[in-house]
Amino acid sequence: MTNDPPLDRSEGTPPLRVQILATEHWSLLATRGMTWNEIFSRTGTFLTVLSTTVIALSLVAQATGFGTGFRVFALLVLPVVLLVGLGTFIRLVEADVEDAWLVVGMNRLRHAYLELAPELRPYFVTSQHDDELGVLRTYSFRTDVGVSHLLCGSPVIVGIIASVVAGVFSGIVCQALGGAVGLQIVVGLLAMLATATMLAAMAYRRLGQLRRDYRPRFPEPGADRVATST
Repeated sequence: MTNDPPLDRSEGTPPLRVQILATEHWSLLATRGMTWNEIFSRTGTFLTVLSTTVIALSLVAQATGFGTGFRVFALLVLPVVLLVGLGTFIRLVEADVEDAWLVVGMNRLRHAYLELAPELRPYFVTSQHDDELGVLRTYSFRTDVGVSHLLCGSPVIVGIIASVVAGVFSGIVCQALGGAVGLQIVVGLLAMLATATMLAAMAYRRLGQLRRDYRPRFPEPGADRVATST
């Protein structure tokens, strides 16, 4: 039995590599589109549940005059809204992490493209590096997204609304237990701040874990120096 000679993979390799890379690139792009559709869908679902609950509470308030019936109804529906909000926030944070991984993958593919055709480098506006700076350059074409960009994100908006719902629910619970108006306000504010702090800590911990565990393959030249200076 004779062994076949090894295949010569040198001929036709560049076109085959480009085809494979392009296929993977389109797959990541389609997955990223599905991730963003899920983000918008989950955010819209939560806002729909919230708006429907507010309308229902207003109708019950008109019928009961903010009496016992209103408090009972609010105590039944607000926990559901809060649960949906918390679940939506957690999923949105995970979706943002998944989107970051997809950007990392596409940056690596661009690095491979430029290895095959380095003369095309001036035509790329997104980064070909898979470190944190490279991901930020692909996201926003800069190394710092800024506070305004973070505050406009879907997880932050959903987290703020969920915190407000937690504060309103706590205030109604305090009212049902016979607490004074001032105590209701204090309890509501504390519950809102506690929920917001918990959600922010959860998101910060998740992103911190991602930064600690990830090791880039193609970091941007001088990334350590830039990161230190910023």
